[in-house]
Amino acid sequence: MTNILMVVTNGHTMDNGHLAGIWLSEFAEPYEILRENGYEITVASPKGTESPIDQNSLGKEGIPTDWKEIADQLTKTVPLEEINPNNYSGIFLPGGHGTMFDFPDDEQLKSLLQTFEEQKKPIAAVCHGPAGLVNATKKDGTPLVQDKYVTSFTDSEERGVELENQVPFMLEETLREKGAKFSAANDWAEHVQRDGLLVTGQNPQSSIKVAQEFIEALK
Repeated sequence: MTNILMVVTNGHTMDNGHLAGIWLSEFAEPYEILRENGYEITVASPKGTESPIDQNSLGKEGIPTDWKEIADQLTKTVPLEEINPNNYSGIFLPGGHGTMFDFPDDEQLKSLLQTFEEQKKPIAAVCHGPAGLVNATKKDGTPLVQDKYVTSFTDSEERGVELENQVPFMLEETLREKGAKFSAANDWAEHVQRDGLLVTGQNPQSSIKVAQEFIEALK
C-alpha cells in the first residue's frame, strides 16, 4: 500500500483579523518528498473544500512557481468523513496556525488517528500539526501522546511571533499536560522527534526531515 493521507486545516480568522491557514512549506516540502518516493497522496480537511494558505508563509512573490501545482491541491480537499483509513498506509498533519482551531476537536480526525494508531501505521505532524494529537486517544481512552517523545511549535516560538494571545491554547504546554515527553530545540532550529511510528517536527525548518523520518517509519 503506497497511499498517504495528508490532513490540512480549513483555516480560521483570528481575533486580530488575520486568516490563519496552512503554512505552505510544511505542506509542499513533505508533499514533494513523498511524491518523489512513489507515494500517492490524498489531501483531506475537516470540511473538505479549500485549505487557505497563510499569507505569512509566502514571500512577496506569492506561491513559488515550483509549488503552484502542489498548492492547487489545497483548493479541492476531500472531507474527512469520506476517508476510509484502510486505504492508507500513513497519515501526515502539516501545520499552520489554522490547525489550532479545527484539528483538536474534529471527531473524524480523532477517529482516524485512533485507527491509524491501532493498525500500527505511521503518524507524522509538524509545527502546529500536532494540534491534531492533543485530544486524540487510543482505543482504551488514554491520550495518544501519553509517554511518547514528541515535539511541536514551542511556547517560546509562539511568544516569539506574538500570537500567544491569538491561539486557543499553547501547544507545547497542552501536549505536556496530556502526558507527552516533550522535546524542544532552540527557537527556529530544525528538530524532529521520532518515537516508534510517531514522528513530529518542531517548526517549518523541520518539515523536510519530518517527511524523511516518516518515510523511514513507513518502511
